[in-house]
Amino acid sequence: MALHTAQPPCAAGRGLPSSSPPCAGGCRRFLRTRTALPRSVASLAPLRAAAVRTKASLSGGGAPGTRDSPHVVCFGELLIDFVPTVNGVSLAEAPAFKKAPGGAPANVAVGIARLGGSSAFIGKVGDDEFGYMLSDILKQNNVNNEGLIFDAHARTALAFVTLRSDGEREFMFYRNPSADMLLEEKELDLDLIRKAKIFHYGSISLITEPSKTAHIAAAKAAKDAGVLVSYDPNLRLPLWPSAKDARDGILSIWETADVIKVSEEEVSFLTNGQDPYDDAVVKKLIHSNLKLLLVTEGPDGCRYYSKEFSGRVSGLKVTAVDTTGAGDAFLAGVLSQLATDFSLLEDEGRLREALKFANACGALTVTERGAIPALPTRQQVLDALTSVAA
Repeated sequence: MALHTAQPPCAAGRGLPSSSPPCAGGCRRFLRTRTALPRSVASLAPLRAAAVRTKASLSGGGAPGTRDSPHVVCFGELLIDFVPTVNGVSLAEAPAFKKAPGGAPANVAVGIARLGGSSAFIGKVGDDEFGYMLSDILKQNNVNNEGLIFDAHARTALAFVTLRSDGEREFMFYRNPSADMLLEEKELDLDLIRKAKIFHYGSISLITEPSKTAHIAAAKAAKDAGVLVSYDPNLRLPLWPSAKDARDGILSIWETADVIKVSEEEVSFLTNGQDPYDDAVVKKLIHSNLKLLLVTEGPDGCRYYSKEFSGRVSGLKVTAVDTTGAGDAFLAGVLSQLATDFSLLEDEGRLREALKFANACGALTVTERGAIPALPTRQQVLDALTSVAA
């Protein structure tokens, strides 16, 4: 798919990472430096108060499963997608846009929680209205957001999405830099990661420093603690300096992962243009310690590969409105089940049932605009599967 990126001038310069130390009492997750804000302190006071209340709610009780050792911890970007209200037009021609929370790892976290699972998100947003909105959306969806940091020196990332008539997408990103790019290793909640059953991430945070170093440190902490590591490269070529940098960057942490999900396009990209439908080509991506490789095929479902077995599971046919978040919903469907029973990795029959469920998660997500707003509940997925069986 064609992707485009735009980097608008930054009114406050290039945006420097915050160097504020953690404060006493563990409040560093919501620590904000007020010196670089373009708006008055008074105008943002209600939003700051809301953010503090979000922290207090999670600390004092929160939603079931989110306060104590979430099963799946997702790491990476959390942003705003602006999706046109009509399909088949360019960004310039779109009459209006729907504001939708997104960011692949965050989508997975919300998807898991919406399916009844236990999840947390670690990342950074801007000390701005969008950042507070996203923080509250995580909380409203029962996602532990104690690992979310606010940065006063950079804005929350934005992405404008063009929808073709078939629901496929083209992106234009605003990151110059965005707050997610500035997450530092010292800001990581490593205890949250080490206590998880699964640690999930993408590749966007590998593009620039300091988020690259933070990403590598987080993955190492998970691996050293025996946490199952899940990886979705989520290729966005325009965000990388070059195609070679993207390929090298994505593959640089390939062997850290226990479970990897890729699309057909990503298989072709990572194998230098080879046929993504050729099993021999796909198997080149299997490293010695990999437990499961998943290849998504949109409406056609998915393929799965392990050392013991491989196969294909058909998808659920729907009318696509917006494919944003479909792969994330699929992965949420997989990880939500895997987090409760790792033995799925060794039982092909039960794995196929889990993938059938995950395919339905992805299918339902494309029937609405936006990623997080469209993610289904467990009951919606079960109802869809029941209607197909009937």
